[in-house]
Amino acid sequence: QVQVEESGGGLVQPGGSLRLSCAASGSFFRISVMGWYRQAPGKQRDLAATITSGDQTNYADSVKGRFAISRDNAKNTVYLQMNSLKPENTSVYYCYSVAATMAGFRGYWGQGNRVTVSS
Repeated sequence: QVQVEESGGGLVQPGGSLRLSCAASGSFFRISVMGWYRQAPGKQRDLAATITSGDQTNYADSVKGRFAISRDNAKNTVYLQMNSLKPENTSVYYCYSVAATMAGFRGYWGQGNRVTVSS
């Protein structure tokens, strides 16, 4: 089993910044892909940003140029720097990790981290 723990959310004013962190631990060989999916009130969950073990990144069009994802492979940790935040970025952000385990590649979800952008 793989555990995914995330932190760093909260309340921020429009134009402000937050930094989310997510760490994977447990029984696995390596993390293949890691990042965040978002679920705003009344909407479907969709991709915000992910990064692969080879540092390939993928962003939602709406956050390109404002969000930056990075990783620390030694710590199995990823970071999402969220700048120039807008009210529409308000959402629960769920960390997601794809790990290479003894049973093959498996996906694991964090518990969610609320981000509220409001004046």
